[in-house]
Amino acid sequence: MKATGIVRRIDDLGRIVVPKEIRKVLRIREGDPLEIFTGKEGEIVLKKYSPMADLTAFAQQYVEAISQSLGLPVAITDRDSVIAVAGMPKKELMGKELHSELESVINDRKAIVARKGDAKFIHITTDDLNYDGQVVQTIISEGDAVGSVIVIVRDSGHRIGEIEQKAAVIAAAFLGKQMEG
Repeated sequence: MKATGIVRRIDDLGRIVVPKEIRKVLRIREGDPLEIFTGKEGEIVLKKYSPMADLTAFAQQYVEAISQSLGLPVAITDRDSVIAVAGMPKKELMGKELHSELESVINDRKAIVARKGDAKFIHITTDDLNYDGQVVQTIISEGDAVGSVIVIVRDSGHRIGEIEQKAAVIAAAFLGKQMEG
């Protein structure tokens, strides 16, 4: 663990304020769930909780099946990073931080179908990934936006159709239901 030099007192209701600077660096927003751990030497560790983390192995199998069926790369994200990738080298996306444009799409519960150059086209991660089109579908679980399913088109000649869109919608709905059960 890394010391920050910041000391806070617990108030009479047992609350402690996480400083704005730390929340900004760790991308913790108001309402985000935090998981609490305790250590052997009396430490209390707060970790940003991702309900999608429980589905990571399952999500990986799911994107592999979708990618194989569509013949296109597919990714699944939680609200912060890419948690599953198939159909392309994992190192290009796996674990990468989401771009603020994708975060906005998830927060706004939008679906996007776009080609590079379209006004709706967004960046997926903060790294510059080269691709020509995308289908983005937000995953909703118990009324909360928890992530997204993304079908990636790398071939400029490939036309995004109803099949790619339906695959993303079905995957997002299925994953959302899995998290509820």
